[in-house]
Amino acid sequence: MRDGLVGGAVGGVVSGAPSTVHALATGGGALTAARAAGALLGKPRLGRGLVAHAGISLGWGAVLGATLPRRHPIAAGAAAGLAIAALDLGLIGRRIPGIAALPVAPQVLDHIAFGAAVGVTIAYLD
Repeated sequence: MRDGLVGGAVGGVVSGAPSTVHALATGGGALTAARAAGALLGKPRLGRGLVAHAGISLGWGAVLGATLPRRHPIAAGAAAGLAIAALDLGLIGRRIPGIAALPVAPQVLDHIAFGAAVGVTIAYLD
């Protein structure tokens, strides 16, 4: 459980890099995705978004910590991140206007980066 929570914390911090780089490269707001996540807790605000993202990251980190194989955890984590993206963005996020309005590819890459970061953390801690 500890490895997954630490992995979720690390993944939560680094996983926004793809969408942040995309936003900066295209002239978008670097914090737009974080604000959009705030809609999960009511209104799309940055503070709420940070709280929502932290909770989701720790939750998924705990799941991955319990389920990722100890052999090839980085690749398995990246694949799990893709599956999480399908759930988070495809099933849940499409119902939330702020999240649905985000460019899809950078968000999917964020999720893959999250899973890979959890895998890296688990591999390091083992």
